[in-house]
Amino acid sequence: MKNDRGAALRRRPVLFAALALLLAFFAAGLYNGLAVKEYLVSSPKLTAPVRLALVTDLHSCRYGEDQRTLLEAVRRQQPDLVLLAGDIFDDKLPDGNTELFLTAVGKEYPCYYVTGNHEYWAGDAAFAEKMEILARCGVVRLTGEAVSVRVGEQELVLCGVDDPDAWRLGFETDPAGFDGQVRRVRDAWGGTAYGILLSHRPERFALYAEQGFDLALCGHAHGGQWRIPGLLNGLIAPNQGLFPKYAGGLYRESETVMIVSRGLARESTRVPRFYNRPELVMIDLEPDETRNEAGR
Repeated sequence: MKNDRGAALRRRPVLFAALALLLAFFAAGLYNGLAVKEYLVSSPKLTAPVRLALVTDLHSCRYGEDQRTLLEAVRRQQPDLVLLAGDIFDDKLPDGNTELFLTAVGKEYPCYYVTGNHEYWAGDAAFAEKMEILARCGVVRLTGEAVSVRVGEQELVLCGVDDPDAWRLGFETDPAGFDGQVRRVRDAWGGTAYGILLSHRPERFALYAEQGFDLALCGHAHGGQWRIPGLLNGLIAPNQGLFPKYAGGLYRESETVMIVSRGLARESTRVPRFYNRPELVMIDLEPDETRNEAGR
């Protein structure tokens, strides 16, 4: 009896230590403070450096008073352009936080935006209100368009497409559909200048690569919601299901690089993020063809 009691007492510190480690593991995984993720992309088409901020899936979530946490993070990174790849608005949460953010960045940076699915899910009247907010804030919406943008001495062509739910829900009626719009902006771009496709949906990467875009920037996957660093990049993502191929990070197919942001959604999600901090993505474009694309 004494030996059993002594053995149990000796096991207690081990059990307490294991429990403490388990609690620390879960607490760290549930931390959802804003992260900044940086990527470097080089190309022989580039002659001067350009710094891009990619903002996706804000879903009108709150980042401090007047969105100060997110705004200050963007300002510290000093981007040349701010690119917004959909679901900046939400179909359930009010637009106030989004409008605060867009009002500020629209005054400070050239901003370009494409729709995500949630903007359409809000319905016709709410969608129109959201597009009015964009216009008031000076944010350029790209809807099946390719526009030439000059940053210093560097020319870029930004190609923007609507979310596929624009067709599913009747906002778009072009029979060519989403695929046709992607091909149309590719033709408008022409392939000479460095071409960037802004699209909400990463699961269509094969189409983007087939069209030869130099860079595709996407969101939508929310980082797969749950991650285990080094083991699991994402558990589940919209339109990709379990163990999504494109949860977040840098991907390459043929000559096209795709960067998928894990997005900024926090309180709008039913399931908490786990080892999947919301992120502001920064992309440095460089004219050094000898360097490979790499996440930093």
